[in-house]
Amino acid sequence: MPRLPNPRLTGLGGALFCGVSMLALGGVDQLLLDASLVAYGVLFLPVSVLTALWVRRGDMLTAPVLVPIAFAVGLLPVAGGDGLTGRLVGLLTALAMAAGWLYGGTLLAGAIATVRRVRPARRRPVARQPVRSPRPRHRTA
Repeated sequence: MPRLPNPRLTGLGGALFCGVSMLALGGVDQLLLDASLVAYGVLFLPVSVLTALWVRRGDMLTAPVLVPIAFAVGLLPVAGGDGLTGRLVGLLTALAMAAGWLYGGTLLAGAIATVRRVRPARRRPVARQPVRSPRPRHRTA
C-alpha cells in the first residue's frame, strides 16, 4: 500500500498551497459548476484540513489565519460583477453568503492545529528532579 504524502510546509508554503488550491478550485467551480457557492464551500473543507495537517509544527498556528484569506482569494473567480466596483460587491456578497463554510473550515483548521499542538506535549514524559532537602542556613554574627 503506498504511503500518503506527509509534507511539512512552512507558513509561507502553507499560504501558497492553500491560496493556489482555492484559486484553482474557484476557477474550476466557475467553469464546471456555474459558480456554485455550496460546491466551493464543500471543496474548501478538505483544503482547510490538509493545510492544517501539512503545516510544520513551528508554523501550526498560522493555519487558522491562512485558511480564511485563501477562501477569499479563491472566491475571486466565483464572485460575479462587472468592473472593479461590481467585482468587489460580488466578492463581499459571496463572502456573506458562504460565511458558514468559511467559519466551518476555519474552525476545522483551528481544531486540528490545536490538537497537533497539544498532543506531543501530552506524550512527553515528565522529567522528575531528585528531591533535595533544604540546606540549613548558617547565621554569621
